[in-house]
Amino acid sequence: MRTYKLTIAYDGTRYQGWQRQSNTENTIQGILEEAVMKETGLRIEVNGSGRTDAGVHARGQTASIVLPGKIISEDFTAALNERLPADIRVLQTELVKNGFHARKSAVGKVYEYHIDTGERPDVFTRRFSFHFPHRLDLEAMREAAGYLTGTHEYAGYTDKKDEKSTRRTIYDIMISGQGSSVVIEYDGTGFLYHMVRILTGTLLETGIGEWKPEDAAAALQTKNRQQAGFLAPAQGLFLREVRYN
Repeated sequence: MRTYKLTIAYDGTRYQGWQRQSNTENTIQGILEEAVMKETGLRIEVNGSGRTDAGVHARGQTASIVLPGKIISEDFTAALNERLPADIRVLQTELVKNGFHARKSAVGKVYEYHIDTGERPDVFTRRFSFHFPHRLDLEAMREAAGYLTGTHEYAGYTDKKDEKSTRRTIYDIMISGQGSSVVIEYDGTGFLYHMVRILTGTLLETGIGEWKPEDAAAALQTKNRQQAGFLAPAQGLFLREVRYN
């Protein structure tokens, strides 16, 4: 048996998220597993590095599969892509050590959130950014981001109440802007359910002056979701990279 790591990009607009579901076949994991089955004749689980919500995109999602035999990576990648819809692509297939698991072996992730602050939604980026037609104070947002980085209990920044542990480390939150385009990049050990989207909502409320930068720390201290910002929409979020040792 050999273990392979897949690097995958997808436009999540029309899918019900990553995770296979019993009530729909329209998931990234389910479609990948079907493509692998058609190519190999084997029903194999495609283990992703984590779940992305409905409408969330990925530039560098990773997954692991275990196959009974050696494959030629380039040929297998091309064969899978022929069986996949155009909005899901396997970018690379790599032979890795047995025991590798896309989720359990991961040590960090990088997400990007894209915001369009223009007066009207951009016709060409509307599926990949959140239209938020407000003037943003990026310096205030960067100041707020400083309160949110580090190692904390992020219970106030998730919509899931039964997380086993809410302790995470965010190494950096970088905010850049050019014209009407603003990108927020999150680099950390891992992120809770809806965490990046709630962090983004908090930073945007700071950017329009509804919150002071130091208010971002309140939900960390109280662990109260009501003291964090709104849930930013899914379409602006990209999983950019999953890191491994």
